[in-house]
Amino acid sequence: MTDKFQWADEPGHTAFPIARPGYPIVFVCAFVTCIFALLGLSFLAVFSLTATFFVCWFFRDPDRVIPAKEGAVVSPADGKVIIAEAVEDNRYYNGPCKKVSIFMNVFNVHVNRIPYEGTITDIQYFPGKFFNADLDKASKDNEQNAIFMETKDSRKISFVQIAGLIARRIICRVQEGDKLQRGQRFGMICFGSRLDVYLPENTVLEVAVGDKVKAGTSVLGCLH
Repeated sequence: MTDKFQWADEPGHTAFPIARPGYPIVFVCAFVTCIFALLGLSFLAVFSLTATFFVCWFFRDPDRVIPAKEGAVVSPADGKVIIAEAVEDNRYYNGPCKKVSIFMNVFNVHVNRIPYEGTITDIQYFPGKFFNADLDKASKDNEQNAIFMETKDSRKISFVQIAGLIARRIICRVQEGDKLQRGQRFGMICFGSRLDVYLPENTVLEVAVGDKVKAGTSVLGCLH
């Protein structure tokens, strides 16, 4: 039987969509490139043009079709799974749970997506440091933004945007009380970062450490 998919967001109308937070940076880089070119500073113009292309590529925001599989929890981020295990009570989940951590390097798409349908019950921001996001202590010490969700059958899920070594901006566009669908865009973290996902203890994980995942399309596990 063929797997079913759905659109969580309306597909874009451009061949190379760019996330909105990238627009000002792209504009500045392009403007500087034009200035250098008009002044005849060829080397600087080429360097600035290269930087402009990199920024456009970094802020790319491709459309994604979302698996419609019952109970599927999709990845909130593109990247590499660095943790997939059972953990005990912590500040993001009351009681034992399953934790999946995804590390995003500068080459990954950085737009974040909702892992499961439900209602946002709380959002908590924690200022912190900027250790390399693939280190264990990043989950405790780095700047982070935690989003808490309740599913329609009253199960709890939380997912945490964590700044990395060079990331200096966490963007979250959802608010408490929002009802969201699996795979919807909700924010991004600029220039290298990490997403931690906390799921009910009886979740059956379908990923392992080292797996590469994509936001909205890769299934992390299934709720039972």
